[in-house]
Amino acid sequence: MQPTYSLAQLTALNLSPPQMIELAARTGYDQAGVRLLPVAPGAVAYPLMTDKPMLRETLARMNDTGVRIFDLELIRIGADFELERYLPFLETGAALGARAVLVAGDDPEEARLIEHYAQLCDAMLPFGLSADLEFMPWPPVRDLDSALRIVGRADRRNGGILVDALHFDRSASRFAQLAEIPAEWLHYAQICDGPAERPTTTEALIQAARGERLLPGEGGIDLRRLWHELPAELPVSIEIPNDRRVAEMGHEAWARAALQAARALVEGVRLKAFPVA
Repeated sequence: MQPTYSLAQLTALNLSPPQMIELAARTGYDQAGVRLLPVAPGAVAYPLMTDKPMLRETLARMNDTGVRIFDLELIRIGADFELERYLPFLETGAALGARAVLVAGDDPEEARLIEHYAQLCDAMLPFGLSADLEFMPWPPVRDLDSALRIVGRADRRNGGILVDALHFDRSASRFAQLAEIPAEWLHYAQICDGPAERPTTTEALIQAARGERLLPGEGGIDLRRLWHELPAELPVSIEIPNDRRVAEMGHEAWARAALQAARALVEGVRLKAFPVA
């Protein structure tokens, strides 16, 4: 069975959910992701929880094209986390038929973060959603070690860890740790590439992650080894924002190039088309 491929919202952040569905359909993706809540106050997001006309249009485009919504972004668990604020988000996710929610851990007090993450998992379960904790090198959940500890201590059946290729590499997480992730915690992974030389400041890490990613095979991340360690049928979210190249090529050409490069890498590893170190 081949993995499915989803067009991540960050790859085309300025496109609304209906436009994301249409772009995914035109360029050969199975699914798409949508960002319902911003990464920071004032940042781009499409709150389908309150924008009912856009929600109806999104559902109509899904019905017309056959492209499904795979993941939702994002729920940030900070020190002031209140579960009730996110219930409309979860209800909208269920209406969209989504399967996964990207969760960011932004509370430096780990015990409190684990408690809130467990509460979120429990709330998501009736909606058929997984809570996929993403580790990044700058917030409190800064590496795979941290994510393994938090998801393990929460011990919820719909808990999960999201492996983003760029963050895995930049956080200095180790390939050997991937075997420690229970298969049931892996619901999807995000693919992209980046320069071999890692940024040295938080500001540069964030800038590279949000607007300077490379197509798989163009950079220095060992994607072949990473996908060799991940389950062969794991759904793949293609998250490759690159502001300069999208401006030059346009969203459609960039999305096509991203899917072609991701498929070549993932399926090449799966079929052992090239050796893995």
